Amino acid sequence: MEYKIKLLPGIPDDDNREYLPEKLKESEIVVNENGNNSQVYPKKLKEMKACLIDDKEDTWYEYVPDSYDSSKKTPLVISLHGGLMTGWGQCVYTSWSHVADREGFIVLYPNAHLRRFWQIECERRLFDILSAPNDEGIYMHDFPDDPRENNDVRIIFKLIDIMKEKYNIDEERIYIQGMSLGNAMTLVMARHFGNQFAAMAGSAGPSTIGHLFDENGKPKNNAGPLTTWQARMEFDQGPPGSDDPVEDVVAKNREYWLIINECTDLPQIKIDGENNFAFYHGKKADYVFRDVKNRDHGQTFDEAELVWDYLFSGVRRKSDGSIEYMEPKLKREGDKVSFAVADDCEYAWVNNEKLKMPAKSLMWKKLKYHGLHGDAIVRGEYCMIPASFIAKVMNASYEEKDGWAQMILQDGRILQFARGCIGCTIDNRVRSMLCEPIERNNMLYISIEWFCKDILNWHVSTYNDVMYATDHYSLLSRNMARLIKDLLKQN
Repeated sequence: MEYKIKLLPGIPDDDNREYLPEKLKESEIVVNENGNNSQVYPKKLKEMKACLIDDKEDTWYEYVPDSYDSSKKTPLVISLHGGLMTGWGQCVYTSWSHVADREGFIVLYPNAHLRRFWQIECERRLFDILSAPNDEGIYMHDFPDDPRENNDVRIIFKLIDIMKEKYNIDEERIYIQGMSLGNAMTLVMARHFGNQFAAMAGSAGPSTIGHLFDENGKPKNNAGPLTTWQARMEFDQGPPGSDDPVEDVVAKNREYWLIINECTDLPQIKIDGENNFAFYHGKKADYVFRDVKNRDHGQTFDEAELVWDYLFSGVRRKSDGSIEYMEPKLKREGDKVSFAVADDCEYAWVNNEKLKMPAKSLMWKKLKYHGLHGDAIVRGEYCMIPASFIAKVMNASYEEKDGWAQMILQDGRILQFARGCIGCTIDNRVRSMLCEPIERNNMLYISIEWFCKDILNWHVSTYNDVMYATDHYSLLSRNMARLIKDLLKQN
C-alpha cells in the first residue's frame, strides 16, 4: 500500500507555551499543549498576497496536494483560524493538509482582514465588552446591516472565486470549517450564506444564546438548512460575555441546528475513547455533535480527519441548492452495544434505543460510618434501576418476591439478590457488589454500573449522575452526559 500521509519529525519547543509563536512559521519547530497540537510547517503551503476588497493587502495560504489533477473536479475546504492566529497557524494546528494529501482535495486558509480577528456578529448588549478598534478604527464586531458588506465575508467569497479561476474546483463540494473565533465566523457564513456551501464544521467557540434565538425563541437564520458538524471540548469555557452555564450554551447551540435541519429523530450515539459523538439525521440536513473528553479550548489534531471521514466526504450541494448525501468514508453509526442511564429518569438508553423502565432511576450512596463517631463518608454513588428491567434487556428469566430475586442469564449463569445484602450469588458462589440492592416501588433495584462492569465485563464511564457502558474503551464527557440526560428526561 502506498501511504500518502507523511508525518515529519519536528523540533519540540516544550519550554514555549505561547499561543502562536511566530518562529513556527516555515520551520520544523512544533509546540504542543492540550487542545492545540502542531505539525511541522508544510513545505507545500503557499503564502499568497493581494488587495482583495480595498487598497489594504490581504494574506491567505493555499495547500494543493501532489495528487491534484487539473482535469478532475476537486473539492475545496476553507479552514478559518482562531482569534490572534493566522492562516498558516490554522494549517499547522490541524491535520487538513495531511488529509488533503490522502484524499486529493485543496485547502484554503485565509487571514482575517487587517487584523487577527474575524469581523463577526455579537449581541448588541455585548458590543462594548467584546469590541476593540484596530488602527483603522474598525471594530471586531462592527457587523454591517447587510452581511454581504462584511469585510471578511467579502474576502472569503473573493477567495473562492480566485480558487475557481486557478484550480478545477468542484462547485458542489465547497466546505467551510473554523476553530474558536474561526468557528464564530463559520457560523456567520452558515447563518447567512449556508446555502452556498455543501457543509460546515466548527470546533470550540459556541455562540451566546441570544445571538442564535430571538426574544420569542425562534432561530435567527437567513440561509436555511446546512449539513453541520459542531465539536466542543470538555474543559472549554462559555463565550465571552455569556451569563449562562456553558452546558446550557452548548445545548442551545446544538438545538439551533436541530431545529433548522429538522432533526426530529433520536440520534445515534457513539463513544470511542475520548470522542463522544451524536449523529442526527434531519429531514432537511444532517447534524453531528462531537464532545471531546479531557480537552481544553481549541481543536484536536485529528478534527480534520474526523470531519472529512464522517461528514464532508459524504455530502454535496447540488447546483439547484438541494443537498445530496453519498456514502461517507466512515458510517455515522452509533455503538451497537450500549447502556446509558441518568438519575431520576423513566427511560434508559439501550443499544441506541430509548426504552421505558417500570420506574424511575435513582442515585444511591454507599456509606462508611461505623467507628467515625456517627459521621458518614460517601464511598460511592451509583445509579440504581429495577433489576427486572435489566433482566428484560438481557433476555434473562427473572423471579422476584418479598425483597428477593433470581436472574438466569442467557449464558446459564444464575444470579441471586436480596434486599439490603451487598453480596449476591453467582452460580451459588458469594460475590460482593458495589452497593446493596434496595427496594423501591415494590421492586428490587440494583446498580447498573456494577452489573455492566462485573457481570458483562463492559467498559463503564460516568459523569455526575449519568452512566454510559459499552463493550469497548469509552470515556463519557460533560456535554455528552448532558445530551444523554436531556434525551432520557424527554417523554
